[in-house]
Amino acid sequence: MFMLDGQPLQIRSGEMHPARIPAEYWLHRIRMAKAMGLNTISIYLMWNHLEREPGEFDLRTGNRDFVRFIRLCQSEGMWAYLRPGPYICGEWDYGGLPPYLLRKPDIRVRDKDDIDYMAAVRRYIGTIASQIAPLMACNGGPVLMLQVENEYASFGHDLGYLKQLRALWEAHGIHGPFTISDGLAQIKQQQTYLPGAALGLDGDTDFAAAQSIAGDAPVWVGEGYPGWLTHWGDKDFQRGDYAATLRGLMQQGHSFNLYVVHGGTNFGFTAGANAKGDYSQFEPVITSYDYGAPINERGEATPDYHVFRKLFATHAQRPLPDVPASQPAIRFAPVMPLAHASLWDNLPPATAVRTPQANELLFAQDHGLVLYRREIHGGSGALTIDGVRDYATVFSDGIYIDAVSRVEHPRLRKGNRVALPSGVAANPALIDILVDSFGYVGYGQAMADRKGIVGSIRLDGEVLENWDVCSLPLDGAFIRQLKPVVNTPSRAGIFFKAIVRLNRLGDSYIDMTGWTKGYLWVNGQLLGRYWNLGPQQRLYCPASWFRHGDNELPIFDLHQTVAAPIHGATTLHA
Repeated sequence: MFMLDGQPLQIRSGEMHPARIPAEYWLHRIRMAKAMGLNTISIYLMWNHLEREPGEFDLRTGNRDFVRFIRLCQSEGMWAYLRPGPYICGEWDYGGLPPYLLRKPDIRVRDKDDIDYMAAVRRYIGTIASQIAPLMACNGGPVLMLQVENEYASFGHDLGYLKQLRALWEAHGIHGPFTISDGLAQIKQQQTYLPGAALGLDGDTDFAAAQSIAGDAPVWVGEGYPGWLTHWGDKDFQRGDYAATLRGLMQQGHSFNLYVVHGGTNFGFTAGANAKGDYSQFEPVITSYDYGAPINERGEATPDYHVFRKLFATHAQRPLPDVPASQPAIRFAPVMPLAHASLWDNLPPATAVRTPQANELLFAQDHGLVLYRREIHGGSGALTIDGVRDYATVFSDGIYIDAVSRVEHPRLRKGNRVALPSGVAANPALIDILVDSFGYVGYGQAMADRKGIVGSIRLDGEVLENWDVCSLPLDGAFIRQLKPVVNTPSRAGIFFKAIVRLNRLGDSYIDMTGWTKGYLWVNGQLLGRYWNLGPQQRLYCPASWFRHGDNELPIFDLHQTVAAPIHGATTLHA
């Protein structure tokens, strides 16, 4: 049991992440959680959202100002539960770790004995601790507890690592209370309970077994799941059924954290991925982080919200606040994008390499595309590409041949062999391999998920060497310098652009049903990835990303040479 100022406290927490919510909607989402009957907001801090390059921190712009978010919680009479990592999982890119760590060939993340990793951790904690300290409850702030790492027992067994992280926080003036959160079975197996910390159970309610581990420290549900994550290729959006469990927790007076009460969106490149420890069975997370949560992606109350609210109301000492009104939503009529620029007419200078190398090691590139190019002579034309991370389109003399996907799915071709067309074997041909990446694996053992091509390229078993490689990061600088040239409109790899004229603003879901696989921007900001593999076909755009009058919506599609109309809808589901 938790105690606050000598009195028992039932923490009724709901998770939401400032990094997944437009900052102008933070207050609305907090108020939605309060009106449902919660008294606490649980918050992940994504390290890589705050420090993109070593030593370059941004704690203020956009939705990075977590101090402001926590103060908003306090202004609404809500407590906060802070989970700053350094690793957080959360289906976020690389579990929140900065991908720049992967530029070190032998980095061992989540390891106290790796000098480079721990130096970065010390810099991160040293930077944010001064911001967090005034927010702790002991200093008059709303933060009840600070979590040390996350689900470490699903990765390692070095209790000394967790102790060292706690010592780092203490060295910067934060003395707890501390908590950990993990699966009960994993904690038992790995023996990674951090002495004195509150013990959060992820997906478990065996309080008696957990209490035998935690001793006198509080035990609670660190993550209870009213919904679940969705991967590209899933048959449908995942859902949950948590009402009965929640009813039991309330009746018994146990504290809990709903993961998540509101999910938000994996804007840009921020969606993560899952895989087995050997990097197989790769499953990238969709752009939406709706999660089947009680508060949906754009902040509306779902049927689960009202079920939970009714349950909480029966245990409330005073009437719950009214449910805030939803934000305005708009539709817009179908618009036909036009071809704007060809990737092939915008290639940067190439780097010559003998054998393929990971993007991080070759270009210090974290996301986007890379192009491998060379001429081939002779052979029967069976091209094998090992270690594609994560999706490659193959061209011969500018003609699309086939695609290789790390994702396994009945609708996708199996294997990594591409049969080149007849005639190529006898004559020189220019081979292009355009490699697209999803987010980094952020859970389990596969924590060195470098991108690009990490194996060999072979023609009929013979290793092909000496490639020209182009870095195509699809970042803001790359997009801004695109030349509006399309010399070969029949060749896939085209940037299209739609102009959407709006007389009024509101949230909207942009329907990409007619497109294949690629990226969508709105007025210079990357909404995220789309893929006709589904189940997501509509991408959420907050009202603040639109503007009155003409809006530019660039689209890059890996396959299409002919545009399809796009339109604005008001729901994630068609």
